[in-house]
Amino acid sequence: MSTPAQPLLPSENVQNALQGLACELSVGRDGSATVVLARELVHDALARLRDRAGFEQCTLVTAVDHLMDETQASAAHERYEVVWQLLCTTRVLGGRAERVRLRARVPESDARVASCVDLWPGAAYAERECFDMFGIRFDGHAGLKRLLMPEEYEHYPLRKDFPHEGIEPDKLYRAWDRARRAADPSAAPAHAPASNPAPDPAFRRA
Repeated sequence: MSTPAQPLLPSENVQNALQGLACELSVGRDGSATVVLARELVHDALARLRDRAGFEQCTLVTAVDHLMDETQASAAHERYEVVWQLLCTTRVLGGRAERVRLRARVPESDARVASCVDLWPGAAYAERECFDMFGIRFDGHAGLKRLLMPEEYEHYPLRKDFPHEGIEPDKLYRAWDRARRAADPSAAPAHAPASNPAPDPAFRRA
């Protein structure tokens, strides 16, 4: 009888850096170490990986929306998962610089987690984009504001309950135009692009 294959584990650098911290360690299909842990432990884990394991770059901060319908959802369901990816350029594993990915779930009712801007200032823009697209707040990020959408926009486009056709695509534009014309009655009306332009009749699907 063959012996079951043992699960792959991250490098000793990662294991030693996170020793004593409650987390699940594994290796993903792409060969990157994966760390699953509670959101309260994320900042500690990130600091350890930077200071003890030499992960000098944070290359990604994003989120996943695990939206469930009413028949699946429960009070314990944590809808969002925040993902960080770190890079160590001085160590090579499998022919490329070593990477580690951290994942932590956060509930819809309290969608927030600690910022890592104090560890990697360059992560500020990634945290802003994650906030802008998913509504995840990063505690300790002094400049957390929208990056792509207007500040007055009330929705989060990468949440799974955001409709594909968009929400009120010209609402903010028309409000701006009304204010502009009220301030200057002689101003010509601006013309917003059509919300749902007609398809080009010359276009044919392959």
